[in-house]
Amino acid sequence: MSLKGFTKAAVRAPQTFKQRFNIGENTKDAVYIDAERRFQELERETKKLHEESKKYFDAINGMLNHQIEFSKAIAEIYKPISGRVSDPSSIIPEGNPEGIRACEEYEEIVRELQATLAPELEMIQQRVIAPADELLTVIKAVQKSTLKRQHKQLDYDRHRTTLKKLQDKKEKTLKDEKALYRAENDVELATQEFNYFNDLLKDELPKLFALESEFIAPLFQSFYYMQLNVFYTLHERMQSIDIGYFNLTLDIEDAYEAKRGDIKDQVELLAIVHYKTTGSKKPPVSRYGNNKLLTDGRANSTASSSSTALTRRRSHDNLDNAPPPYSSHLGDALKGSSGVGRANSTGSSWGAAAKAKAAPPPPKPKPSRLGGVTNVETATALYDYEAQAHGDLSFVTGDIIEITQRGATENEWWNGRCNGKEGQFPGKYTILTESPSTPKTDNVRKLTFSKATTFK
Repeated sequence: MSLKGFTKAAVRAPQTFKQRFNIGENTKDAVYIDAERRFQELERETKKLHEESKKYFDAINGMLNHQIEFSKAIAEIYKPISGRVSDPSSIIPEGNPEGIRACEEYEEIVRELQATLAPELEMIQQRVIAPADELLTVIKAVQKSTLKRQHKQLDYDRHRTTLKKLQDKKEKTLKDEKALYRAENDVELATQEFNYFNDLLKDELPKLFALESEFIAPLFQSFYYMQLNVFYTLHERMQSIDIGYFNLTLDIEDAYEAKRGDIKDQVELLAIVHYKTTGSKKPPVSRYGNNKLLTDGRANSTASSSSTALTRRRSHDNLDNAPPPYSSHLGDALKGSSGVGRANSTGSSWGAAAKAKAAPPPPKPKPSRLGGVTNVETATALYDYEAQAHGDLSFVTGDIIEITQRGATENEWWNGRCNGKEGQFPGKYTILTESPSTPKTDNVRKLTFSKATTFK
């Protein structure tokens, strides 16, 4: 904006404020207001016509380009990654020669379609998009006239307000007489300029609207016929495709199911698609790899699959759901397994008895495995646990579980056998016990003593 334009905008600012909030006298022409509303609709719809026609032009080109890229991507998937140890078929030159050949034939057909449709798309550019651009140019020129008319209206209302104030003044000085004479000249000039632009727009805008309908009619008809040509060419060429890789005699769904086969079921059997992460640090795995999982009808699984299942469930201590609180079944389980009961007395009498009682003697050494007696390590279930994944061991509170492999801490997953089934279970859901043939350990005694001293 030039300095002159900025000065005029500053002078018109008070009247612009009054016009916007309908303060004071503002000139209103009903005929022009209706014509301006129709012109704004014409401008809006012309912009939409230009944008949508250009989008259609880009969409046809984009569709063909995407078809070519899709064919290239499928061909790359069919080809093995040569020289990679992780690819079982890397020694094969081509993984699916028929599929690759079909992709190449399809890409050639789409490129032929691009060459065939190029003249039709060029006609859309010339007969739809370009005329819409020309109409937008005409509309921009008309917008300048409407803006000029708006400025002249502001000047007209502003000078009329000034003249009326001077005329309504009862006692006029010589200065007021000069201002009155100058205001009358300004009003006369502003009236002439405003009437010129106002009458011009009221007279020519209806003519523009009539020409608009005559302009849009052939534009829309051309677009319709060009669209038919594009669709007919696409349909005819695609209908005549003769690629042996495709079975066009079947329905779409039947052909898809025939090609897919049992691939989905085979993928579901892979352990890696069911991988679950817990975000915690994984504990070390046993160097001897004794990670067997035997459940319901599946036995002797490979070391790699069992190791994957064990690692997947290692981090039980970081789960959001904490184990349930201790229940009364704990006392019954301990009574049946270790012979240690819960004290019935509480208060100071129990404290005195505990102080007077001497420390228990150290446990006897465990019998050697070479002595003919097998020391079986067992655990008592503190809570109910239901199997959450393949390879888990289910049990209820009080069950005796024979441990086949135990981790370093109770926060790991252990392997054991219960009720004729073998699997893995969270160690913190159980407490270690011993078989009747071996003496009690310090762990059980310490646990019993600590639970009894809680009543003190």
